[in-house]
Amino acid sequence: MLLRFTPLALVAIALPAAAQEQEKEREPLRTRIYVGPQLSPKTPGAKDLSFGPFFEVSRARGDDLFDFEAPDESFGFPVVNAGGVEFGPALGFKGKRKAADIGVPLHEVGFSFEIGGFAQTYVAKNLRVRAEARQAVSGHDGLVGELSADYIARDGDNWLFSVGPRVTLADAKYHRAWYGITAADSAASGLTQFRPDGGVEGVGIAAGYLRQLNKRIGISAYARYDHLVGDAGSSPYVRTAGSRSQPSVGLAFSYTFGGE
Repeated sequence: MLLRFTPLALVAIALPAAAQEQEKEREPLRTRIYVGPQLSPKTPGAKDLSFGPFFEVSRARGDDLFDFEAPDESFGFPVVNAGGVEFGPALGFKGKRKAADIGVPLHEVGFSFEIGGFAQTYVAKNLRVRAEARQAVSGHDGLVGELSADYIARDGDNWLFSVGPRVTLADAKYHRAWYGITAADSAASGLTQFRPDGGVEGVGIAAGYLRQLNKRIGISAYARYDHLVGDAGSSPYVRTAGSRSQPSVGLAFSYTFGGE
């Protein structure tokens, strides 16, 4: 049977849907802020670790669950959803490197602020895949990217566990900034000159865990391990004074504002 809708009928259907959407928009907004320390390599390729901030913000409205965000992903948020694929901005940074930071007289790398975007989608109910790319506008001046997948298990907003592989990539500018050995570096350090190309920087795995202790307070923890490969792993700096192993861990407390 062929069904036909008059313009009046279409309006009658659309009005309740619009009213429901407006009602949803008026539901209380909840904001969850995570703050704590994390321990990670001082600079890419370094063997020594240093403390830094572990900070994250999530928002949800009404009874909606907080969206999953991997604890090691760049800062960003979805702004477009096209056919189940979300797109949004991605921001990242890397601290500056001085010779004193790595114990070898190599060239300095300034503070790097990276701007880019990401795309992510769920290929199964509990499996999210994500790709992002960021261009540095200072410091190393290179292009970096990451491919990731996360298996997610959760009990609403009570607890969440995620785990999955990571692949990091970078162009020649990035690799030469962090892993290259210039002629001046070679003369000062005794290391062999090295001019790396772009490609895969490392492969690894990351896991995260969230738990609410009560309605307002919760905890978050993550661990990640990357192993440098390709030109990054072959760098004379990494082989002699740095490390191909790049571990990171973080722990934070969270507080949820808003809601009833």
